[in-house]
Amino acid sequence: MTKPSNCAAVAMFTGKANCPYYAKAELLADYLQTNLPSFRVHKITQHPDKWEQWLHDICETNGWKHSQSPIIWRELLDRGGKGQLLGGLNDFLEYSQKFYGITSMMLSDEMLAIAEENLQAHLEIVKEDEEIKSLINPMQIWITSASAPICYHLIPLLANGEVFGMTTEISIHLLDTEQFKEMLRGIVMEAEDMAFPLLRSISEHTKTDQAFIDADVIIVLDDVLLNLEVQSLENYIREVSEICQVYAPLIEKNAKSEVKVISSGKTFANLKATMLRMYGPSIKPENIIAISTSWESAAKAMLARKLNMNTAGVKDVIVWGNITGSNYIDLSHAKLYGYECAIRGPPNFQRPLLNMIYDSEWIHSELVSAQSTLSSRVSRCKGMLPAHAVATVLRYWYHGSPSEEIISVGILSEGQFCIPEEIIFSMPVRLQNGNWEAMTELEINETTQKVLWRLAHELVQEKLVALKEINEMHPYEAE
Repeated sequence: MTKPSNCAAVAMFTGKANCPYYAKAELLADYLQTNLPSFRVHKITQHPDKWEQWLHDICETNGWKHSQSPIIWRELLDRGGKGQLLGGLNDFLEYSQKFYGITSMMLSDEMLAIAEENLQAHLEIVKEDEEIKSLINPMQIWITSASAPICYHLIPLLANGEVFGMTTEISIHLLDTEQFKEMLRGIVMEAEDMAFPLLRSISEHTKTDQAFIDADVIIVLDDVLLNLEVQSLENYIREVSEICQVYAPLIEKNAKSEVKVISSGKTFANLKATMLRMYGPSIKPENIIAISTSWESAAKAMLARKLNMNTAGVKDVIVWGNITGSNYIDLSHAKLYGYECAIRGPPNFQRPLLNMIYDSEWIHSELVSAQSTLSSRVSRCKGMLPAHAVATVLRYWYHGSPSEEIISVGILSEGQFCIPEEIIFSMPVRLQNGNWEAMTELEINETTQKVLWRLAHELVQEKLVALKEINEMHPYEAE
């Protein structure tokens, strides 16, 4: 073992954050640094999951052979080049005893306790670093068809910090065609004038081939204006499919691998999500969803007015099926909180909604039928309600939905509730830790199951029409 020279040197200590041998070496090194004027220490902890790869890389770089935690070496600050390997804990104890007459008598229990403290400190540092990085590298959000009124209302909701968190900066990219360039520029200027602290930048884009670069979140608002007296439903479906056929490969090429894609708008929300999934097979299927919260919120508001209560007290209304087409408003699990009636209770006391509304004819005409008042209300909502719906689901997606509350989202069916696979179908979910989970534990009656089969059949047919139209236009691709 080489005697320490008079050259300026630093001892490098690296080990697994939860390693008791690293803890013992670390404390001895701290003691030497405090009591020896020429002894300097630099400590680096590694997460246990990353230790093996890190150790392999450092040994390969320096030509060392070492297989355990910790690894200790000396670096001569005035000479450069690779360091001088000292070894592990036993080597360092021998080194310290031989040259400085100092050793460590730390007991095993103390080593384990300090190792646990080291791990917790390491995890806290990693978390802080991630938060700092999120500020340095803002979240990239792309919004298509950004001239739509919903976008105008959505930008403040995204930029005020409530969706992604009060420490996460964002950059917003507005994408639309050249004819809307001036409108996009006006939106950009107005957003900049509002001086949101978390809005790092906002920009307009009209070049489709540059779309979705480094995207973390993509919000697809593209719509077609339905007028079946002018052209057939098949032609409108073809338009939607062609839009997705352009977007999906660009998302695969330019966006981040974990990109989250949200389909919203007034028409074909489910179909857009389905086609993006089909034309972008490398996009994670669980990261493509369609928003049904507008229907959910509007239904709750109508029910609250009927019952003369606060809308926030109506929970667990389920939207099944085709969000912007044939859907079903299911009240069988709906609950009321804070409803004034003969029976009162604490804030968490709830009553089944259907026990409070006996007028089934009103429910059908106002909420369920295709020509219902609810359908008319949602179709007239141009900005605030759909924007709030997108922002709410994004917030739940990143931070979790209320644990006991049902949320409806259009997700890729995997056969839940006996729904055919490979279609986007609105159903009850819970969102936690950036993922969703269908609430398959909910019981549905036979009548509801029959409705779901009918709605699923309509979505399957819609998908088949889209594929047929595209295949007829691109026969060679179909082959």
